[in-house]
Amino acid sequence: MKILFLVLALFVLVFIVLAWFTGRTARRIEAFLPARGWFVDVPGARLHIREAGVGPAILLVHGLGGQSAHFDYGVFETLARNHRVIAVDRPGSGWSERVPGTPADLSTQAAALAALIGSLGLERPTVAGHSLGGAVALTLALEHPDKVGALALIAPLTHVQSAPPEVFRALAIGSPWLRTLFAWTLATPGAIAGGKKVLATVFAPESVPRDFPVKGGGMLSLRPRQFLAASSDMQALPAHMPRLVDRYGQLAVPTGVLYGRGDAILAWEEHGQALADKVPGLRLELVEGGHMLPVTQPQAVADFVSRCAQFAAPERAAG
Repeated sequence: MKILFLVLALFVLVFIVLAWFTGRTARRIEAFLPARGWFVDVPGARLHIREAGVGPAILLVHGLGGQSAHFDYGVFETLARNHRVIAVDRPGSGWSERVPGTPADLSTQAAALAALIGSLGLERPTVAGHSLGGAVALTLALEHPDKVGALALIAPLTHVQSAPPEVFRALAIGSPWLRTLFAWTLATPGAIAGGKKVLATVFAPESVPRDFPVKGGGMLSLRPRQFLAASSDMQALPAHMPRLVDRYGQLAVPTGVLYGRGDAILAWEEHGQALADKVPGLRLELVEGGHMLPVTQPQAVADFVSRCAQFAAPERAAG
C-alpha cells in the first residue's frame, strides 16, 4: 500500500510539474508573439484578423494547427498591393477563439467565415485556402455560394484520408479527457523535443526557414489550447468530408488548385487531380515543392491567387 501511495504521489507530482511547465511556456509564447490584428465576433467564435490594401477582396485561410502568419513570407504583402487582403486565424487557431461547445466541423467553420465576410462587407471575395483551409474554403463555396467569388486552393485537403499523416497522429486521441490531459502534460514538451523532425516532414522536400517559429508563428502551436483546437478540427473530418466530396459536382465558382509535386502530407494526385476530375473547368497547377508553399514559395502562391482573383471580378461575381 505504501508503495502504491508513493507511485500515485509521484504521478501527481509529475503531472503538476508538466502542467506548470506547459502553462508557463504558453504564457511566455503569447507574451512574445502577441496578437497583431483585431477581433470580429461571429456565431461560435471570436476571430482574429489582419487586413491591408484596397481593391477586390481576398480572404486567406490557413491549414491544420497553423495560423495566419503562414502567409507572412510574402503572400499577404504582395497581394495587398492590388487587393484588400484579410488573413484570418481559424476558430481556435492562432489568436482566434472557439466558443466552448461549438463544433469544429467544416460546416460550422465555413459558417463562421461567411459571417465574417458579411461583417466586413466583403463583396464575394476570392477565398484562398491552404491545406485544411482548402476544405473549409470548399465548404464555404458550396454552402454559402453568395459569399464567394472564386477559390484559390493551395495544397488543399479535398478527399477522405484513410489515416492522418504520421506527424499528426497525436491529434487523433479520441477520449476528450485523455486529449486534455495530454495537451496539458506531454504535448508541449514533446513538441519542443520533436519539433524539428515534425517540421522537416511537413515542409519536405523543401527546407524549413530558420525563422519559422517566430515569423511563421510556429511557436503558437506549442500552446495546449491550439493542440486541442487542431485535434478537434482533425477529428471532425471523417464525418463531414464524404458529404463535401459528394457535392463537388455542384461547385459553381471559378476554382484553381496549386500543388507541389513532392507534397509529403497530401498527395497531389489524391487531392488535386481527384478534385479536378470532379469539377469541370477547374485549373490545376503543379510546381516543384512540398506542402508549405505559402512559406517556401510565396511569390508563386501570390501570383496563383492573383490569377484566380481575376475570375472573381465584380461583374463576373454578380452574375
